[in-house]
Amino acid sequence: MLALDSTIASDNDCSSGVKQHKAGLVKAEACDGLQRDADAAIDVSSVITQVGTIPAVPQAKWLPQQEQEGEQQNGRGWRHRMRNLLCCLSPPTSGLYAKQDVQLVNTIYQAMPPEPPRVYREAVIGAKKPEDMHKKTLVLDLDETLVHSSFKPIPNPDYIIPVEIDGRLVDVYVLKRPWLDHFMSTVCSRFEVVVFTASLAKYADPLLDLMDPAGLVRWRLFRESCCPYEGNYVKDLNCLGRDLSSTIIVDNSPHSYIFQPANAVPIGTFIDDMEDQELLELLPQLLQVEAVDDVRRCLGPNMMLLQQQQSQQQQAAASSAQQQQQVLVR
Repeated sequence: MLALDSTIASDNDCSSGVKQHKAGLVKAEACDGLQRDADAAIDVSSVITQVGTIPAVPQAKWLPQQEQEGEQQNGRGWRHRMRNLLCCLSPPTSGLYAKQDVQLVNTIYQAMPPEPPRVYREAVIGAKKPEDMHKKTLVLDLDETLVHSSFKPIPNPDYIIPVEIDGRLVDVYVLKRPWLDHFMSTVCSRFEVVVFTASLAKYADPLLDLMDPAGLVRWRLFRESCCPYEGNYVKDLNCLGRDLSSTIIVDNSPHSYIFQPANAVPIGTFIDDMEDQELLELLPQLLQVEAVDDVRRCLGPNMMLLQQQQSQQQQAAASSAQQQQQVLVR
């Protein structure tokens, strides 16, 4: 999920956006770092594209992203399209989807997952390559999971992506999450890796060219492959044409995997914490499920139960060791 830094918007802007759009949590406030008139209203509905950016549709179906007809050809309209390029915008202080905020994740897991849409097109990726036949499929979100991007200049960006919007060239500044290169080299050798983002290809594709010069990522999916559902862009794993028992998704937004929460590995939102080690900490967990017959038995809600059991076992072992030490001292 991609974040766009700014000090323009407030929490009230985000709250009003939620009220205006009944479906979906607003993951970020409006913040594009662009100069605007003092009395210019912030169009929250145009800010979010991954979560809560599109109007709810009566029946979810595959829809390509299209420009809104009749959009004003003025500065505000251009800024609207500029913000809409990215899959999510949020200020640096946004923590709605941070790792420590487990309430939303628990809500997603405890509730009965909604039925995926019944209208499908053909699989959006091809058949597995021969060398991947024995591998599980790992779906990785891009923005706020692997990188953080901003239209505002940021200190020491890893990449600067020029993007054309209405004839104007705009720079997108990208910061890699710590341990990204090590993480990608490891998982690409063990899994069939799919990068699935709700951002537009004109931004995400050149970014992935820089992130993955060796072409280790097997497939790239962009906004048009997402499923509009109740005001959100959802990544329906059914569209991959892969066995769900061997498919894993890593995403910082629980709404992205609301159709298949049992296949998900949550991860905290990355903004600019260069001490972050979540990608490094994620590797042992992914390598552990690599050998299981059905990943859903140890991911999603089952993953939380297993973690609780492991924690209880560790506490019991520590308590037992302490008691034995006390006996020896006596």
